[in-house]
Amino acid sequence: MPKVAVVTGANKGIGFAIVRGLCRRFKGIVYLTARDVERGKQAVSNLEEEGLKPNFYQLDITDPFSVEKFRDYVKDKYGGIDILVNNAAIAFKCDSKESVAVQAEQTLFVNYFSLVATCDILFPILRNGARVVNVSSSAGHLSNIPSEELRNKFKDPNLTIEGLSKLLQKYINDAKKGNQVAEWGLSSYSVSKVGVTALTKIQQKLVDDRDIKVNAVHPGYVDTDMSSHKGPLSIDEGAVAPLFLALDAPETVRGEYVWFDKRIVSWDGKMPGTGIC
Repeated sequence: MPKVAVVTGANKGIGFAIVRGLCRRFKGIVYLTARDVERGKQAVSNLEEEGLKPNFYQLDITDPFSVEKFRDYVKDKYGGIDILVNNAAIAFKCDSKESVAVQAEQTLFVNYFSLVATCDILFPILRNGARVVNVSSSAGHLSNIPSEELRNKFKDPNLTIEGLSKLLQKYINDAKKGNQVAEWGLSSYSVSKVGVTALTKIQQKLVDDRDIKVNAVHPGYVDTDMSSHKGPLSIDEGAVAPLFLALDAPETVRGEYVWFDKRIVSWDGKMPGTGIC
C-alpha cells in the first residue's frame, strides 16, 4: 500500500502551498481536500500545470458525514493515513458586522470543535508512525489569554479533550453574555487557536503508544485571504514549518508548538518575538 498524506482546507493559501511541498518531496499519494469542489479541482489543475500530481477529494470538516465518507474511502483504497495536516480554519475580519456572540460560536465551531470531530474520525486510520500537524497561530500562544486562572486550566497536565471542550464552550457562553473580554480577551480566533495548541498536547499523550507525532505550528504572518494579504511571508514560506513537521522533524519532536522558523516555542511561557512584524 502506498503512503498517504492529507491536507484539509487546501484549495488556497498555506494549505495549497503545503500540498505543493508534499507533492515535490513526499514519496506517496497526496490529497488536496477542500469544501468547495470547483475551487478544489482548480487548485489541483494549477498544481498539475507545475508538473505535480495531487489528488482531490471533497471534504467539509464541519460535516461528520463528509469526514466519515472520506475516512472510509481512504481506508478501503489505501488502508490508512501517514501524514495529516489539519489546516482548515476561518477568521472573521476586524470590521465584521457579525456580533461577538456569532463570531465566537462560528469560529470555535470550525477551528476547534470541527477539528476535534475530524480527528476523532480520522485518527483510528492513522498508521503507526504517522505525523499530524495542527495549524495553529501566534494567536494560539497561551499568553493571549488574560486570565491566569484560565491559563492554569489550559496548561493543566491532567486536562482531557472533554475538559478542554467544556472550557471552550464556556468562552462561547461568556461571549453570548458579553462578559468575555476581561478573562478571554478580544479575539475569538485567538481563543480557538489556543484551543488547537492545547488539543495538540493532549492528543500527543493519547497516541504516544502508536509512535504518532502530533505537533502544532504557527506558520507565520502570511500573505493570504485570511490575513487580508497583509502578511509579509509568501504562502510557500508559510508552508516551511508545517512541511518540516510533516517530513523532517526529529522523532523526538512530539506535542510541541513550533513557529515558522522551526523554533520549538514554550507555549505557556513568554510570547517570543516573531522577527517579522
